[in-house]
Amino acid sequence: MDLQPNNVHDAIKKSRSKKGSLKTHDGELIFVVEVAPEGGFTARALGQSIFTEADDIATLHKNIRDSVHCHFEDPALRPKIIRLHFIREELIAV
Repeated sequence: MDLQPNNVHDAIKKSRSKKGSLKTHDGELIFVVEVAPEGGFTARALGQSIFTEADDIATLHKNIRDSVHCHFEDPALRPKIIRLHFIREELIAV
């Protein structure tokens, strides 16, 4: 699934089930990661109520894993893969 910045909303639409809720794709959970304005990073899962933040990437990885384990207490329901989609805003002079 192509998750370029312009295609994030398309990916969300494609991930919707008939009931309108988002689901994991083939045992995969996608997080959108952004640089926080105050520094560090924020990460939110598509289709699940999971949000976390950290000051650096290594800590973010740990926090995401911990959040997923807490959200999916039953290992059988836990996604097998976590995909991180980094979104970065950049300005350039004309």
